[in-house]
Amino acid sequence: MKYEWRKNDKKLYLPKEKPELVRIPSMKFIMLDGRGDPNGEAFSEAVGALYSVAYGIKMIPKSGRVPEGWYDYTVFPLEGIWDLDVSEGAGETLDKGKLIYTIMIRQPDFVTAEIAEEAVEKVKKKKYNLLLDKIRFGDMEDGECVQMMHIGSYDSEPVSFKRMEEFCRENGLVRTEMKHREIYISDVRKTEAAKLKTVLRIKVRNI
Repeated sequence: MKYEWRKNDKKLYLPKEKPELVRIPSMKFIMLDGRGDPNGEAFSEAVGALYSVAYGIKMIPKSGRVPEGWYDYTVFPLEGIWDLDVSEGAGETLDKGKLIYTIMIRQPDFVTAEIAEEAVEKVKKKKYNLLLDKIRFGDMEDGECVQMMHIGSYDSEPVSFKRMEEFCRENGLVRTEMKHREIYISDVRKTEAAKLKTVLRIKVRNI
């Protein structure tokens, strides 16, 4: 039976539209680091490179070699960890050109560094992209987090982050870092801005 993240991992990917405390376990990802405005061409190319490898991993059994422990699955959604370069100071408004990000796509437990590398090499042979050389594979564990589903445009996310900060104050929690994670449940190419679904997540600890 195919592993469907929408059905099997609802707690991680389909939270309610209000803040909640959750523990995020260690998971495997293919990742790509970058910086700059996510509305630019460079970001789109990075997303494309990452998805090409994600689907390359999924299709490996079609080449005749089935990895140990393999099972069919739906490719996981795009995620991003976002930070801001404030080395030159932070202005009153967000300068998207100063954004620093790591975009990633979760991988099933059976995926290894060798499998990910094999997929990268196969994608290179079909259509070479310099960004493919920068894709890395690794584990990541966020631990205790506050998360919620944000409905609406990315520019309206501060409203949801304010609710999350209020939840932290009310429950004796504090952020451990200013980075945050976003998980893109909707396809931005097919969904109007007002209906976009994005999981917002921040790392926290008890005061």
